[in-house]
Amino acid sequence: MKAYYEEAGIIIYHGDCREILPKVDLVLTDPPYGLDWNKGNLVQFGKTSRWHGGTDMKWDSRPSPETLALVVASARQFVVWGGNYFAKDLGDCKGVLIWDKKTGANSFADAELAWSNVVGTSRIFRHQWCGAFKDSERGMKSEHPTQKPEALFMWCISLADNPKSICDPFSGSGTTLVAAKKSAVSAIGIEREERYCEIAANRLRQGVLWSAQ
Repeated sequence: MKAYYEEAGIIIYHGDCREILPKVDLVLTDPPYGLDWNKGNLVQFGKTSRWHGGTDMKWDSRPSPETLALVVASARQFVVWGGNYFAKDLGDCKGVLIWDKKTGANSFADAELAWSNVVGTSRIFRHQWCGAFKDSERGMKSEHPTQKPEALFMWCISLADNPKSICDPFSGSGTTLVAAKKSAVSAIGIEREERYCEIAANRLRQGVLWSAQ
C-alpha cells in the first residue's frame, strides 16, 4: 500500500490495520472504545458538529477481539489505552499505566488506564488535561475528541525497552507519531478515516512547533 504521508522514519497509511499491520518493537495505541457517543457525553457537550459534521461517529467503532489479538501479537511490547474497556479481550495485566488527569472536582474522569507489558507493576503519570487547563499544549485545540497529550505518549515510549519501531494501528490525529518523532523513534500510523490522516500529517509537518512542552 502506498504511504499517505512519509518523512524520515515516520509513515502514515490510510487503510485498515488488519490488512497492513507490520511487525514492530512497540504498539502504542488508543483504540476506539465503542461508547456510543451519539447518545452520550459528546452530544451533551455540544461537540458533534465540530468533530464530525453532525452525528457521524464512525470513528468510535470498537475493534473486534480478533483485531485486538492481531494488534498485540504484532509487537513484542504493547501499550493499549482504554485497557479497562478491553480487559476481557486483552486478559490480565500486571503493569497497568495510569494517567492522572488532575481534573479537579467535576464530572470528568480523574484518570485513564492502559494495559501494557512494558512494566512489571503499575505506574502513574500525572499531567493535567482538562479543557483549557493543561500542563502542555496550551492554546492548541484538540483535533480529535479523545486526543491525548504528546507528553503522555512520550512517557509511554520512555518506559518501553529501547523500541526502534512503533506502530499505532488506530492513529487518529497522530499523537503517537508526533511523540515518536520527538523521541527519535521510527513509527507507522494506520488510520481508516482520511480526514485524520491529513490532520496527523499536518501535525508532523509542523514538527516541534506543534506543542509547548
